[in-house]
Amino acid sequence: MQNPDGETGVSQPGTASGAGAGAAGQRVLLTGATGYVGGRLLPLLEQAGVRVRCLARRPESLRSKVGPQTEVVAGDVFDEASLDRALAGIETAYYLVHSMGATGDFEQEDRRAAESFARAATRAGVKRIVYLGGLGSRDQNLSKHLRSRQETGDVLRTADVQVIEFRASIVIGSGSLSFEMIRALTERLPVMICPKWVQVLAQPIAIEDLLQYLVAALELPAGPSQVFEIGGPDQVSYGQIMREYARQRGLRRWLIPVPLLTPYLSSLWLGLVTPLYARVGRKLVESLRNPTLVSNNLAESIFEIRPRGVAEAISRALVHEDHEVAQTRWSDALSAAGPARSYGGQRLGSRIIDSRTRRVECSPREAFEPIRRIGGTTGWYYGDWLWKLRGFLDLLVGGVGVRRGRRDAEEPVVGEPLDFWRVEEYEPDHKLRLRAEMKVPGRAWLEFEVQPEGQGSVIRQTALFDPKGLWGLAYWYALVPLHFFVFNGMLANIARRAERDRH
Repeated sequence: MQNPDGETGVSQPGTASGAGAGAAGQRVLLTGATGYVGGRLLPLLEQAGVRVRCLARRPESLRSKVGPQTEVVAGDVFDEASLDRALAGIETAYYLVHSMGATGDFEQEDRRAAESFARAATRAGVKRIVYLGGLGSRDQNLSKHLRSRQETGDVLRTADVQVIEFRASIVIGSGSLSFEMIRALTERLPVMICPKWVQVLAQPIAIEDLLQYLVAALELPAGPSQVFEIGGPDQVSYGQIMREYARQRGLRRWLIPVPLLTPYLSSLWLGLVTPLYARVGRKLVESLRNPTLVSNNLAESIFEIRPRGVAEAISRALVHEDHEVAQTRWSDALSAAGPARSYGGQRLGSRIIDSRTRRVECSPREAFEPIRRIGGTTGWYYGDWLWKLRGFLDLLVGGVGVRRGRRDAEEPVVGEPLDFWRVEEYEPDHKLRLRAEMKVPGRAWLEFEVQPEGQGSVIRQTALFDPKGLWGLAYWYALVPLHFFVFNGMLANIARRAERDRH
């Protein structure tokens, strides 16, 4: 889990806290802009007025995500001719790539890539390379993964360029590999049989704090290469991180230590429980035997950045995830997530998304009319008896049921109840977002969005569920067959009503 996947401004000599006047106008090359850290670093650089050029093997996948002043060029770290073109005129280059997901020898590939980049940076006259590696003491028989991360820094320092290397432990942030693995284990396993590595100490850092360091590196004065070990104030085991995550999610979890579970067996077990990470699981789990702790305070003396603790980092990750989900257009989220699954929806963080669309031959205003009248005396356009049964069952367990109806039959109002939902967001002729207030093992939303398309409109209907532990997952997947009929029928009838009643 040591794969490292903002308040700034320079205020005194020898210290740095972010991108100030010296950063604006710099020409910067960003590699890894499609990755977790690089993708979050890019908008911060753009906001700071940095002139960014992104290197991507598939530029078309990145161009829609960058600002108008950002340049995207085709290239590969194994292709020195493309590196020469990408590095031309660049002052600072961020090196945020690794080969851990490769099927071959990732150590050899990381070494070759770093050698190519070092040579090209020297030829181009680059002033500084900023690299993100991993913590770990070399006298502790480092795993291949951590050894490779540190060797990459050594290779980059062979360039005639200042290299600023940050070494980090677990990165806590929604979407980071480390955090998502911790989340998956904690959410899915009420009882965990834990090998020794669960007690190994790490020094996690919040993604916001990590990004502050990366941006602040632009303000460092020219000079020799330096290695900065960075982390939050807490030295905690993986087990403690899982317990804190469980506490904040309201989950009760039991961790039972077992000394005989080897890293290899752990990786097989991890692949079963969290199949999304099976490809990198073995390489990652092997490195968990190594403590990843900050051994000096050099970063604290140079940077005016004071990272937050584990509890706050997890809390912010969950809050920011809520904000990101609320701001996401489902078409974008589902497109980015890959091919749609047929067994109950896509995953976005801890959330499960069931989203479907229907095109109608009418204006957005006409398409939205049935949506704004939903619930109450109008009903839910499909299986009203099922909705009433769900409300009755909710009453039996102490919920609100459907007895509340809605205040106004024509216009929903944000904050007011609508049957056993509450209106969370309402944009006339465009969006209605409802938050469930029935008793469920988690949190649930139902959203309708209308977008113009040609001479007609597209209605998107999205059910979103944030399950609470294993029971929440079981609840959702038990209802998948029913959801298939209810959600399909609801959307089809909304579309028919819109076209039937259009003016």
